[in-house]
Amino acid sequence: MTQPDPNTKSDAAESGDAWRIALCAFNLALGGQSPAAFVAGVDARLTRAREEGARLLVLPEYVSEAFLAWKPEGLPVTGELAFMAEEGARILPSLEALVARHGIGLVAGSMPVPDGKGGFFNRAHVLLPDASSFVHDKLALTPFELEADGWLLTAGGELGVFEHEGLRIAVLICLDVEMPALSVLLAGLKPDLLIVPSMTSNLAGYSRVFGCARARAVELMAAVAACGCVGVAEGATQPASNVSGASLFLPCEPTLGYTGIGGEIAATDGMDGEEPFLVADVPIAEIRRLRSGEAEVWPGAWSARDVIVKGNDG
Repeated sequence: MTQPDPNTKSDAAESGDAWRIALCAFNLALGGQSPAAFVAGVDARLTRAREEGARLLVLPEYVSEAFLAWKPEGLPVTGELAFMAEEGARILPSLEALVARHGIGLVAGSMPVPDGKGGFFNRAHVLLPDASSFVHDKLALTPFELEADGWLLTAGGELGVFEHEGLRIAVLICLDVEMPALSVLLAGLKPDLLIVPSMTSNLAGYSRVFGCARARAVELMAAVAACGCVGVAEGATQPASNVSGASLFLPCEPTLGYTGIGGEIAATDGMDGEEPFLVADVPIAEIRRLRSGEAEVWPGAWSARDVIVKGNDG
């Protein structure tokens, strides 16, 4: 995978301006009853993001579960991946057309795609206005994603960054962000922004994902944007609930407000029809300045490769 030059400067970085992102904790119950209705819903969310000045809209992991609202009667759980993959393949061209029309990028959540060997990846699709795209296949799979009688998935094997309007951006899906080893690998790629689409069924899962996302902002000296699904799609079999919110995490530096919170909407289950929608500014220029050596204590990308590990015997 060819990587962008880490020394590339964005317009936002050069001018000192912030760069705006929109995070939609998609309510699966509002996904519509047909592919056309789903696409119309994404259109409305892109319109809102664009009108509020965002340059990229992020949808969560398994937004494709909304497709189950129009699944064939009697479809078994083991057939849901194939159904969502087929519907996703039909819907993606319409989403690409929306991105071109609105002129802003879209992280179109994640959905299953064939792995070429009879299985499926859990893939996040990034669609950009210049007709380019980027994908990330989930690397760390949950127990449900490894069950033969559930959504049996294939783990991805690549990690990379893409460039959008001069920003270096990476994607990790849900459990991926809980793996510190992936943070070490990402550090060498010098991302400005890490995007974390997720799906968590309860407050514990939400707290793990968002807590680790916040830690990644400190470790990488980068912004981290996280959002997950809320509500339950008609026809959904797993999970029985979804709990999430939307947050932009920043390095905990005085010039960035001390706390590491660039914006947040608290977790909800979405059962009253609510859908957290966060629009926040990513201070790219300041993050890059801090990463260049101006941070309070950050030692840079540190792999601990020279640390000797001893056993219990000393």
